[in-house]
Amino acid sequence: MVTVESRDPLVRERVAEALLELGGSAVEERPAGLATYLRPSPGSADEAALAAAVTESLRGRVGEPDLPVTCTWVPHEDWTARWKEGLGPRRVGERLLVTPSWCEVTEREDVHTVVIDPGMAFGTAEHGTTRGCLRLLQQVVEGGERVLDAGCGSGILGIAAALLGAREVLGIEADADAVPTARENVERNGVADRVRVETGRLSAPDVPPLGPFDGVVANIETAVLRTLVPGFVGALRPGGWLILSGILREEWPAFAHELAGAGLVPVADDVDGVWVSALLRRAGAA
Repeated sequence: MVTVESRDPLVRERVAEALLELGGSAVEERPAGLATYLRPSPGSADEAALAAAVTESLRGRVGEPDLPVTCTWVPHEDWTARWKEGLGPRRVGERLLVTPSWCEVTEREDVHTVVIDPGMAFGTAEHGTTRGCLRLLQQVVEGGERVLDAGCGSGILGIAAALLGAREVLGIEADADAVPTARENVERNGVADRVRVETGRLSAPDVPPLGPFDGVVANIETAVLRTLVPGFVGALRPGGWLILSGILREEWPAFAHELAGAGLVPVADDVDGVWVSALLRRAGAA
């Protein structure tokens, strides 16, 4: 078992992704940090050496040189089954239910079920930024929209938009390893006729030629969002909506001021723990 200590939300997010890249089946959140289970390489038995190797790997992936790492050998168990025990269906807002594929749920006409298995791709309803975006999507998707999901990760937001009624969703994801997972999730949820996932690293000038869009959703992080906002505005139809997340609460006041200066009108925000998700509209008649 590998444990990494950190209480910083952004660092924890990067550490979680790095631990999955190292071979962890899932990452367990703990008050002081994160834990996962790695299969040892043949002949390895030195806990200190393994901890040093993990520390070096995290330094390259996360950029934090002094994260405390502890490695301990534990008896073999079916860890895949063990971490599944802590995950189940989660109701998000009035009209969405997010569930892993191994759970049985009762279908309801007024609730759309999104089936997402945790994996290498970021994006399950276990994270506050994802939940915030899902709740805000339910406020704006009325049916027939063309939507961009920038940095789509697991595809959960684009899938939800399609289930809520969007006629076309384009998902763009920079991580080529995450794209097959997103496409599998799209197929699993029966929305492949409306959701397309492509590999790509967006910059602001790249976005407008992809439009026009009725709505854009981007769950990334504030520093990246800042660079992309002009492109999002240029790709939106007048009156179109924009959902942004990955914003820490302390970052939101200054960022909200910048967004107003970019011609975006605030509509609503969703606070979930330390995270803010924001719904805005492009100024102008729809």
